[in-house]
Amino acid sequence: MAGHFEATPGGGAAVALDEVEIAILRSLAVQLLELIGPGDEPAEGADPLAALFAEGPSEPPTDPALARLFPEAYGDEDSELRAASAEFRRFTENDLRTRKRDDALAVVRTLDALTVAGDGSAVLELTGDECRNWLGALNDLRLTIGTRLEVSDQDGGESDSSLYRLPDTDPRKPMVMAYLWLGALQETLVETLMP
Repeated sequence: MAGHFEATPGGGAAVALDEVEIAILRSLAVQLLELIGPGDEPAEGADPLAALFAEGPSEPPTDPALARLFPEAYGDEDSELRAASAEFRRFTENDLRTRKRDDALAVVRTLDALTVAGDGSAVLELTGDECRNWLGALNDLRLTIGTRLEVSDQDGGESDSSLYRLPDTDPRKPMVMAYLWLGALQETLVETLMP
């Protein structure tokens, strides 16, 4: 189980982690929460129905990582598509941000609930719902780090393979290692959930 998820009875999954891995995962999830931003909680006494129909932003984020997490729905080739994307964003981005925030919070909470043994290790056991939260958060973390590393879907995997060849002195190396490790965790978690 070391380093990869394994299926557990009831549709969950488990993975053995050490203290350093726990700290890295927690730190990355907290950074993701900071990037996504706080939720817009309705004021006390506010109409909950009005909050349900609150409109979100119509402009895409300027931060490339946020733009990757909250992409244009229809592209931006022409003004008609830009208008449709803005309309779509207005009515969906708040809910998407809430879901991404909930996923990252689930990661932090499950990691905080771990009991680390004397040897510095712990076994993280997730329910089926927690697995889905973790999958969402792992995906969002990889998208964010990949954007910062300028990994592109358009290059046919060339940037991914060049990441493996970075010298240890390259300042991007720790981020690359996290990116690759998160990918391995995500892959094994997906495999545990497949029928």
